[in-house]
Amino acid sequence: MSGSTAGNVITATHFAADKHKGQRRKDVEGTPYINHPIAVAELLTRVAGVTDVATIQAALLHDTIEDTCTTGAELETRFGKDVRQLVEELTDDKSLPSTERKRLQIKHASILSPRARLIKLADKICNLADLTQSAPVGWLVERKREYLDWAEKVVAKIRGSNPALEKLFDETLSEKRHIIGL
Repeated sequence: MSGSTAGNVITATHFAADKHKGQRRKDVEGTPYINHPIAVAELLTRVAGVTDVATIQAALLHDTIEDTCTTGAELETRFGKDVRQLVEELTDDKSLPSTERKRLQIKHASILSPRARLIKLADKICNLADLTQSAPVGWLVERKREYLDWAEKVVAKIRGSNPALEKLFDETLSEKRHIIGL
């Protein structure tokens, strides 16, 4: 990978924006999907102090294989083997039912690499933050509770990864439980 550190991050941002163009979050506003991976990367740099370019790039690209026509080989060609491996670690198999994907996230969380754990933590925090501010259309209180419980189980398997992110996760989880009445 050549170019500046900032250039490498901007290139990954541009690639992710292009791959996710036209995709929207499931909230009422139909928020552009790209806002999510950008928020994950921002949280990693601001809260966790991550400066590793491959980790930031993988955060920006973490949903590209799962949610677009992007391949691992394409990521490796554009961003290197490290980024490809991180994204693949975080990629769910969309051919499986949602309940099975969630079960496997809990099961596999403890074997994630340290960098993938950081991305997973930031991803869960961002998803929790959206849960009451811009929840998916049709998500009733029970579904939100189930999501909170599931996210807590995933994060329990990766505790010890980053105290600042874990503290923010706990605070966000507590706030969301309070808001939805748990």
